[in-house]
Amino acid sequence: MNMTIVCIGKLKEKYWREAIAEYSKRLGSYCTLRICELKESRLAANPSPADEEAVKEAEGQEILTHLGKGDYVITLEVKGKRMSSESLAEKVGELAMEGRSDVCFVIGGSLGLSRAVSQRADLKLSFSDMTFPHQMMRVILLEQIYRSFKILRHEPYHK
Repeated sequence: MNMTIVCIGKLKEKYWREAIAEYSKRLGSYCTLRICELKESRLAANPSPADEEAVKEAEGQEILTHLGKGDYVITLEVKGKRMSSESLAEKVGELAMEGRSDVCFVIGGSLGLSRAVSQRADLKLSFSDMTFPHQMMRVILLEQIYRSFKILRHEPYHK
């Protein structure tokens, strides 16, 4: 299975990069993982709502260019569907059984996702009503993907 994470912004802090590297290494036994970091659009110091919308649209257009026609796209959105770890694992298993080998997770920038990216989603997923830094969300997402594979293979890790 091919898992891609398309995300806005680069990880600057060493501890985030190390966490990503660890989960990427662990996932190597289960899938082909690709992380596509896209450039964050510049936002004025005191942005208007129109400025913020323009940034979301620009980032959204860039995200869309990295989504393949056959990709099963899962966007991370506050108003998305809530799932347990077991439910996410079940979804990953279903996709594999259906022959959907290209799964793409999308993490937007600090302003969220454009309407066009949200509409492209096959599944809108929410991890919480809380807001997390998108750098942290990348680590949480990788951990949950790893947990999904462990659950599917009935391997110890998930409790």
